[in-house]
Amino acid sequence: MTRLKVWDVPVRLFHWGLVGCVALAFYTMKTDGAPFIFPVDIHARGGYVLIGLLLFRWLWGLVGSHHARFSSFLYSPASMVDYARRLLSGRPPIFAGHNPLGGIMVVVMLLSLTFQAVSGLFLSDDIFFNAPLHGLVDRSTARTLAGLHHLNANLLLLLIAGHLLALVVHRLKGERLVGAMFTGRKPLEGEPEGVPAGAGRSAGGPARHTASPWLAVVVIIIAALPVLWLWSA
Repeated sequence: MTRLKVWDVPVRLFHWGLVGCVALAFYTMKTDGAPFIFPVDIHARGGYVLIGLLLFRWLWGLVGSHHARFSSFLYSPASMVDYARRLLSGRPPIFAGHNPLGGIMVVVMLLSLTFQAVSGLFLSDDIFFNAPLHGLVDRSTARTLAGLHHLNANLLLLLIAGHLLALVVHRLKGERLVGAMFTGRKPLEGEPEGVPAGAGRSAGGPARHTASPWLAVVVIIIAALPVLWLWSA
């Protein structure tokens, strides 16, 4: 058993921040929003934070640590089909980072969440709340976006359910994915796929490029700028 360092601190903070924002968004819209006096305002402000988190993740997927980069977990359609076949037929190969199906699911969920957060910037309840960019579109466009916002929320529920189901399936097959998102280290048996041959080893598994903490700080500042503007708008 090898404990491989996979998820860096920025990715883990993003993940649990995302969980919190999404949970808050659904709570304030699918319930009476107690104890919040104006749940729609809390919903919107959670959405602004979500935009910052998503902007960070898109940027970190380009310049961040090895396993955080999209290039490390986006595979060809043939690889996805092969992984699905092996998953259904028995124990699938273990990947250090996201497997081929998990990788594409990450991108789909990020796209869906991004649409949800951005479309919310143009909405209004016609009573108490107007989003910061509501005045940039006409009433017809705002209504269309509101309808799509609602439909995409239902799609997100399906994606989240699929994500949770995948966690259960992989746990039954011996992969402990939830703990790794707390500790950053993924317990693996044998040699994982997705790890280039000849990679050096350190205590905890194959050595991988880990992005500089200062780079993380710069990306966080960039991602925080639109949140600060939206929060004060």
